[in-house]
Amino acid sequence: MNAGFINAQEIYDFTKSADLSDWNIVDDVVMGGRSEGSMRRTDKGNAVFEGKVSLENNGGFSSVRYRPDAISASAYLYFLIRLKGDGKNYQFRVRSALNEFQSYVFEFETNGAWQVIKIPFAEMYPSYRGRKLDMPNYPGQQIMECSFLISNKKDETFSLELNRIWLEK
Repeated sequence: MNAGFINAQEIYDFTKSADLSDWNIVDDVVMGGRSEGSMRRTDKGNAVFEGKVSLENNGGFSSVRYRPDAISASAYLYFLIRLKGDGKNYQFRVRSALNEFQSYVFEFETNGAWQVIKIPFAEMYPSYRGRKLDMPNYPGQQIMECSFLISNKKDETFSLELNRIWLEK
């Protein structure tokens, strides 16, 4: 953590780890779809989640997931993510327990430039298989999984460059 991140907790700094094996691709092929995502490292040390989303065979999403050791989030209010997108919409998703079926979702737009996306816990809604659930929003107690997902209901290629993810008060 550098001096510019007082009152923050790092979740993942892509530039500090040469190993992306903690991040796993989960595409719609688990349900018969044909989308293909991958994760690679750039020359500058960032990670790029990229691929192609296909609607063929009832498909339509690609995601990459990270399961850290449990991270306490109770002292924080926001996720922050430094990233560079391709002008497309993505979702950042978290799960507070692996035995729960819901993920808490925040949808964001990218603009082709480096951005810091600030995600209030209170705005992360519960979802399961693309459906919004009638439950409270993210309680902000614990993080057991975080992921990025693209599912814009169209055939498209995508590229999302990731620099770091952290928590802030």
